[in-house]
Amino acid sequence: MNKFVIAVYVENRFGVLTRVTSMFTRRGFNIDALTVGETESPAYSRITITMSGDGYARDQMINQLRKLFNVKKVELLEPEQSFTRELMLIKVKNSGQTRQDVLAAVDIFRSKIIDYSADALCIEITGDPTKIDAFVEIMKPYGIIELCRTGIVALERGSGSLLAR
Repeated sequence: MNKFVIAVYVENRFGVLTRVTSMFTRRGFNIDALTVGETESPAYSRITITMSGDGYARDQMINQLRKLFNVKKVELLEPEQSFTRELMLIKVKNSGQTRQDVLAAVDIFRSKIIDYSADALCIEITGDPTKIDAFVEIMKPYGIIELCRTGIVALERGSGSLLAR
């Protein structure tokens, strides 16, 4: 199974997100990650969907999304022609024995401490999802208390806008 990212530009209206996600449910497809936000035009929102599947599933979802009312544009974002980022907040145990190791990892991964207490460190990290996964693996031995990931946001490389096409 391959992972792929689909950018969906929709009218910025009540109920549109429900229609989009319901379509996945009705067809038995799972969404791996979903992010939504207003675009450069306040009239539109951009839904970035990450899902796993084969070429048939990918093509079927793109075709079905294009048929939905309130959908302006649907594009498959090819990995070599786009870039992805994700944000994660992670809270790990803070102890005298492990603090320096955790701080070294924070520095190496170009992340930052956003909250410090006697018993916990809260860290913010952004980057490619594989970078985020690697940071989680490194933090596991130190004791992850809690974590929250945003899901992927993605843009095509270059100066063009998908909405303008």
